[in-house]
Amino acid sequence: MENLELLVKELCKYKDELPWLEFKHNNYDPDMIGADISALANGATLDERNYAYFL
Repeated sequence: MENLELLVKELCKYKDELPWLEFKHNNYDPDMIGADISALANGATLDERNYAYFL
């Protein structure tokens, strides 16, 4: 999807997080963000998805 706003709206329709999708609020810890991004990348790979999302 090329339209970022549309993509975010579509992702927000998921009621739960997935191995390739996480929703976070007020997370400023660089170590935790790095670990989350790594886990999302692994989750996307295992689910054979091209992308992971961290909102």
